[in-house]
Amino acid sequence: MGLFNFIKTAGQKVFGKKPEETQTEEEKQLQAKELLAYVQSLGLEISNLTVIVSGQKVTVRGEVASQEIREKILLALGNVEGVAEVDDTISVIVPAPEAKLHTVVSGDTLSKIAKTYYGNANDYNRIFEANKPMLSHPDKIYVGQVLRIPQA
Repeated sequence: MGLFNFIKTAGQKVFGKKPEETQTEEEKQLQAKELLAYVQSLGLEISNLTVIVSGQKVTVRGEVASQEIREKILLALGNVEGVAEVDDTISVIVPAPEAKLHTVVSGDTLSKIAKTYYGNANDYNRIFEANKPMLSHPDKIYVGQVLRIPQA
């Protein structure tokens, strides 16, 4: 649990318009609903998920069965254009060690990232699988995206 930072100019385009520093309460609630719908569209098992938007910061609450689902929710929210921070207050029923996080830089591929973390470029599929359903194809990553790197 805690605060995670992301690159606000990179990511999925979920909002009808980019979140601004100053928002009406109605705009914040609409953006929270859009983010909630986006996370629910990923098909992750979540109980009582709540999303609150305040400027470029998103606070998320709920209960999940595993650390993997928690991390996927955090990354899904953080990898949305306009979101700079995700405040995590999700509880995990079966705690497990956290995965490492990797921010994609220019020239990165899943193979290159796998070589860095696992010593073998052919382990790229582990990273791809760990980031589904946010990733639809191993070649579709972008600069600024944050990825889960499961333990070796």
